[in-house]
Amino acid sequence: MNYYLGVDLGSTTSKAVVVDDAGTIEALSIVQMGAVSRAGMQRAVDEALADAGLAPDDLSGIVSTGYGRRLVPLAQRSFTEITCHARGTSAMVPGARLVIDIGGQDSKAITVDADGLVEDFAMNDRCASGTGRFYEVLARAIECDIGELGPLALSSSLSRGGGTDLEVSSMCATFAETEIVSLLAQGLATEDIAASVHRAIAARTLALVAQVGKRAPVVLTGGVARNPAARHFLSVALDHEVIVPEHPQITGAYGAALLAREHEAGPASTEEDVDRPSQVPHSEPGHSCAECDGRPSAIVELGPVIGVHRH
Repeated sequence: MNYYLGVDLGSTTSKAVVVDDAGTIEALSIVQMGAVSRAGMQRAVDEALADAGLAPDDLSGIVSTGYGRRLVPLAQRSFTEITCHARGTSAMVPGARLVIDIGGQDSKAITVDADGLVEDFAMNDRCASGTGRFYEVLARAIECDIGELGPLALSSSLSRGGGTDLEVSSMCATFAETEIVSLLAQGLATEDIAASVHRAIAARTLALVAQVGKRAPVVLTGGVARNPAARHFLSVALDHEVIVPEHPQITGAYGAALLAREHEAGPASTEEDVDRPSQVPHSEPGHSCAECDGRPSAIVELGPVIGVHRH
């Protein structure tokens, strides 16, 4: 039996997934240890390997992804978050056509074809609006534990279509916190404030989806997917059911592990390969470049069977 490791070193959380020859998840680990933490990445890898009863030498392939993908020393290949999230989500939820990933510092809307290949995508990675960071700001402002935020928002009549929506006009995390404090000073109920912010974030996410086109089935991934109110208000905004997989935070790492399995026979990438733009034309499957992926650090090698149909 062969085993493959996928590592997603994100902005705030490190994820590692081990799969076997059949693509079955043998072990997984999620570690939160600060911004793009190498220590968190190593701990996630160590925990996943320990749970699988494996040593690094037992692995037949290792693929990295995420903000810090170039910081994973054992990785033989590196793929963009877009490709890995699409691959992992399509495997977890067969038939998925729209993936909405909301992480700690960015959010993504990805349309996927019947083969699990990326058709188009849009990203918000310029500010914290609509990301996990924004929810943390809300929780701090209303003095609520982040894990209690969703149930609190759902307890508001706003979640059931009643009540009056409170205006939270700013989507900047810094200015929105000021608005939330102002609403609290007016004596308004914290559950109504929480629900109004969730609704505003869902509207912002809907605008991101509009850039790629609404599809169904819709799958929500990332740490924010664990928030039941985020799922509820997004479903209302989209006017469609939103599916949350069993492990919404590991879709990128899972996709990376599956790509490691699928590319076992190919040549390993060197660090220079990771930094070199793809030589595949824009119109062809397998193309990747800084323009397509939204930021310069996302230039990576894409394998010949992984497509990003764009332009």
